[in-house]
Amino acid sequence: MCGIVGHFSTCASPADRSRIVERMCAALLHRGPDDGGLITKGPITLGIRRLAVIDPENGHQPWQSDDARFTLVFNGAILNFRELRAELEALGRSFRTDCDTEVLLAAFIHWGEACLPRLRGMFAFAVWDDQLQQLFLARDAFGIKPLYLRANPSGTDLWFASEIRALQQGCDDFTLDPQALCDTLAFLAVPAPRTLYREVLSLRPGEYARWKQGRLERVRYWDFSKRARTDAACRDATGFVTELRARLEDTVRAHLIADVPVGVFLSGGLDSALLAGLAARAVTRPLQTFSIGFAEAGYSESEQAAATARHLGCDHHATIVTAKRVASDLDRMLDAMDQPTGDALNTYYASELAARGGVKVVLSGLGADELFGSYPSFRQIPQLQRYQSLWRWMPRSLRRGVTGLTAGRSTRTQKMADVFAYANDRHDLAACSRRVWSTRSLRSLADGRVSAALHPGLAEMRASLNDADTFETISAWELQTYMSDVLLRDSDVMSMRHSLELRVPFADRPLVEWLWSQPSAWRNTPAQPKSALAAAGADVLPPGLAGRPKWGFTLPMNAWMRAELRPFLEDTFTAASVGQSGFFSVKEVQAQWQHFLRRDDARGWSRLWSLAVTIAFLNRRRSR
Repeated sequence: MCGIVGHFSTCASPADRSRIVERMCAALLHRGPDDGGLITKGPITLGIRRLAVIDPENGHQPWQSDDARFTLVFNGAILNFRELRAELEALGRSFRTDCDTEVLLAAFIHWGEACLPRLRGMFAFAVWDDQLQQLFLARDAFGIKPLYLRANPSGTDLWFASEIRALQQGCDDFTLDPQALCDTLAFLAVPAPRTLYREVLSLRPGEYARWKQGRLERVRYWDFSKRARTDAACRDATGFVTELRARLEDTVRAHLIADVPVGVFLSGGLDSALLAGLAARAVTRPLQTFSIGFAEAGYSESEQAAATARHLGCDHHATIVTAKRVASDLDRMLDAMDQPTGDALNTYYASELAARGGVKVVLSGLGADELFGSYPSFRQIPQLQRYQSLWRWMPRSLRRGVTGLTAGRSTRTQKMADVFAYANDRHDLAACSRRVWSTRSLRSLADGRVSAALHPGLAEMRASLNDADTFETISAWELQTYMSDVLLRDSDVMSMRHSLELRVPFADRPLVEWLWSQPSAWRNTPAQPKSALAAAGADVLPPGLAGRPKWGFTLPMNAWMRAELRPFLEDTFTAASVGQSGFFSVKEVQAQWQHFLRRDDARGWSRLWSLAVTIAFLNRRRSR
């Protein structure tokens, strides 16, 4: 796991580029404290900060081919690198290390962009071809690893980096994008390829790019319409559970590959318990597990997590997160953010605990909810679909009246206002389901500077899922929007802030593609979500865990924001602070804050928190 950077320029001297890339690398020291490297090849300078996980002694980067034509910088882990190496050796290639970096470059040299569907794991990498004077960049299918780009309009310069903060060390004049700010509040993140800044784009999950002669070409190599379709469907549901168990064991074994200690994030729920149970059987020493809890009993699963760890014989570490602790750490967490988010506090503290516990790699259960249908969207969207034809039949004047009645009420009914106003099919409903602020509220906050689009990726998602059923559609939306744009982005930023590599075995492309080759009814069990997952891991799970109701991971923020975190919020929502941010309506922000204080809306805290974090982030940016 690393931080990678690069600067191509036909104008800057090699010495100037080296100084720029050194500054960019320094901004990513937290991503790679073990090693660093820099190389200049003609018009490009590449740099890296390395967290040494696989073959620590021999994986120094940038990595060059034997003939010096190709140079690679790579962030991630290629989990099937040994299989790929054997395949390449059979074709006549030789290797001098046991490092995935060397195999990745050899695979790219041999297969070109066709290597990408062969790669298992998480990655963002760049390869410079000195002969063609071409830069190739790529990102894994689900966007587990980030990659940001900036090119100047004249085509003389291009910068790339694992974090935007590194780009800001390489070039000036970053302009905030008002629509992106509204998207941040609407979705807790700016959906790729856009970012908070007009000049910066994010390579999308499952996308590669070529930079040659001042032009950037981007190609989507993976989405659900391009998935591998080689797996046969199981004969029946029993066979599905049996094969699912084998696939889960396979993905856990693959994600344990490392030459450093590996642990597991453990909550009190099914997903992480199953990962921990399978991992504990695959390692020779007691598995280290890590969990966070809260003093507020209604929110904490600490006891359940500890009981699971005891059942599995794990070496368990736990910490209690309090409102006072969060208040004292807010500056550090805001500094860790590359772009604002209303999420990620839990990952920040769990990663801090794991890093202090001595592991360099940790597995997370992220992705199981999206694959096995345990989010509310899997229940609500089919219900809403049944009423859509009736809704469209109603006179427009009556529809406007219903929409108006819902718009000013609770968080839930405000979201429903968007459904009533804009949703015409299951894709529209899926796009609405993850909105945090309603379109009407955003227009008020931003003085009208926001479009009414449900999601910027709506057209592309609809096209890539034209043969999907309702369950598959919802699952794909959750995987490719909320998981990729919010959960994976925040997990990467907060884990790497603590120099920790976070791996997600459920977001494993071979596993996902196999699941998509099976009848969705075997995953879609509304009466008991994840029943197939529980059955597949029945022998490793603690007694009674499979039947325990899903809690969902929610912090006690509704109470904290009215007590220990209130001073931060009061300061952030002053007229001076909101005005300094340069974007939001002071009157509307303060009205929303007072509305939150007057009403006990358990769902409303995330809206206000995301707004406060965004304003604080903007003010820190302006004060630098």
